[in-house]
Amino acid sequence: MKDYHINIFYSRSDGGYIADIPDLRFCSAFGKTPQEALEEVLKAKEAWLEVCRKNGKTIPEAKYCPVIYKAA
Repeated sequence: MKDYHINIFYSRSDGGYIADIPDLRFCSAFGKTPQEALEEVLKAKEAWLEVCRKNGKTIPEAKYCPVIYKAA
């Protein structure tokens, strides 16, 4: 199975890094460093998927591909 794409970017207004997983709606996390944001979003991903499983919801496929990769 292909894993989910993770975006990490600096947010000046939040004063730190935001990591999100576009294929998992509203799955995001904050960190003071890119590594911390990544670690936190991986925890959020596991929690997101666990809730999905517990509620009998379909787990989305990993489909998101940034435009920069489509041009290559």
